[in-house]
Amino acid sequence: MVYLNRIYTRTGDDGTTGLGDGTRVPKTHPRIGAYGGLDELNSVIGLTLLAELPAPIPDQLRYIQNDLFDLGADLCIPETETPPEHPPLRATAAQTERLEHWIDAANERLQPLTSFVLPGGSPSATHLHHARTVCRRVEIEVLKLAEYEAINPQVIMYLNRLSDLLFVLARVCNDHGARDVLWVPGKHRHDPAKP
Repeated sequence: MVYLNRIYTRTGDDGTTGLGDGTRVPKTHPRIGAYGGLDELNSVIGLTLLAELPAPIPDQLRYIQNDLFDLGADLCIPETETPPEHPPLRATAAQTERLEHWIDAANERLQPLTSFVLPGGSPSATHLHHARTVCRRVEIEVLKLAEYEAINPQVIMYLNRLSDLLFVLARVCNDHGARDVLWVPGKHRHDPAKP
């Protein structure tokens, strides 16, 4: 159980913050950037939930918001060679498999793609594309952390699949792809300058 009865502690005034195992690191540490990015992604998904979304997307996004806190809890406690006294919360393959199931179910009804999709179409699709791009950036931040420290590989797999799901859900919100805005390579290269 988490108890938050005091919001400010002044312990971070020196530019450090505490990890879940009690160690302190600089706030610029890649681990902080990685799970801070998860918090940003969660906030973007929260904004997306304010848009008009067809069922079951709102329920799926709420699942994802909870999963993202699980991933943050995973990243805030570094991996150790010796098992800790209290096993930390770790992301699981089942969470990623759930995303794959949702991708497959949504993708069955989508129109085939003939080009890359530009963010746009409906407001809900645009919000989902925004969440997708934040997810890709957070995945890169986690991969950067993994270059220096051991992390649970399930975190990377989850984020990789999540960005795919957000892309597919954006297409669902664009009338299953009918309202997708497609990239036309070089479309405006020779247009005259316009005011």
